[in-house]
Parts: sequence; C-alpha cells; structure tokens
Amino acid sequence: MFTGIVEEVGTLVVRDDQGDSARLQVRGAKTLQGVALGDSIAVNGVCLTVTGVAADVWSTDVMAETLRRSSLGSLSDGDPVNLERAVTADTRLGGHIVQGHVDGVGTVVSVTPSEHWTVVRVALPADISRYVVEKGSITVDGVSLTVSALTAATDPEPWLEVSLIPTTLRETTLGTRAPGDPVNLEVDVIAKYVERLIGARA
Repeated sequence: MFTGIVEEVGTLVVRDDQGDSARLQVRGAKTLQGVALGDSIAVNGVCLTVTGVAADVWSTDVMAETLRRSSLGSLSDGDPVNLERAVTADTRLGGHIVQGHVDGVGTVVSVTPSEHWTVVRVALPADISRYVVEKGSITVDGVSLTVSALTAATDPEPWLEVSLIPTTLRETTLGTRAPGDPVNLEVDVIAKYVERLIGARA
C-alpha cells in the first residue's frame, strides 16, 4: 500500500523489452533506502516488485498486462518517474489509501498556470468516471491529489481537474506534463468496494 506522496523523482535508466514483458532499471537513491529484494516501489503510481539492486539502481520485471494497462508502456530510457516506497505501520498517511493498481490511463487536456497554482485538466476513461467526486481523492501518476472540478459521470467525454501547488510541480513529474501526455489514474478503492457491496445487496 502507498499514500500517493512521491518521495523522489527517479530516472528510467534502461528499458529492456522481452516480448511478453519488460525489465526496467530505475535510478532512485532515496527510494532504495531500507529496501530489500521483493519489496514494492510505486513507479508513476504502478506497484512494482524489486528484483535486483546495484548501487542506486534497482530492477523490476513488468508483465505485458501492466505495460498495456498503464502509461509504463510508453516510457523510454532517460524518462523521469515518480517513486514511492510502500508504507510501513508507522508512516504518516499524508495522502490517501493507494494500492498501486492503475484503473485507467487518462490524457492531459490542458495545463493552465495561475499566480499561485496550476490547474491541470485530464480526460477520464468513461468506465471509471463514476468513481470520481469533487473534493475526493485521485491518484495521477502516483501523486495523491484532490479533485477540484469534474464533469458529470454521464458525460460522454468526462474530465477532471486538479490544482497543483508549486511544491507538487517542482517535486513530481506533473510539473513537466503537457497536453496529450498519458497519465496513470487510480480511483479511491473505497468507492469501488461500496459499489460492489451495494450491487450485491440489490
């Protein structure tokens, strides 16, 4: 489990495609502190398992399913990535409950700077728009954010907006996102459980 509070921006050093999977080598010195083989690290919001460590670079194997259902499939050598270690029992829950299981890939529609923050609009996959509520939580490329505006769940082209403070722009990859860029989205898992339980009762 994660909280959506990015610990550092790392770098994808090498992407080695292997047919039905890919092996990624990621540089992130801070994120490796206290990490052992088999531990989990979120990369742009995707929970991945550490399979090798050498100095400040760690390796992970990514299945074709994950590459297809997240924006990891579009990463190239040298790309910056948001990194977060899995939480421990004594970690402050500064964001919200994040599983690292991407629900869909959105697309940045617009980036509108303001005096003290920047508003980013993201097009939502229609099948997950019903889980998003204004002032609720959303994870965008592994960053826990509050939804500041959105369309109705029935809108044929749904979108949401998040307002990013300078710290978020500076310390995550969201500061470099531009219209047309894909972003990983994870909705609040509680909403999905509630829907499932209500559906079962009905």
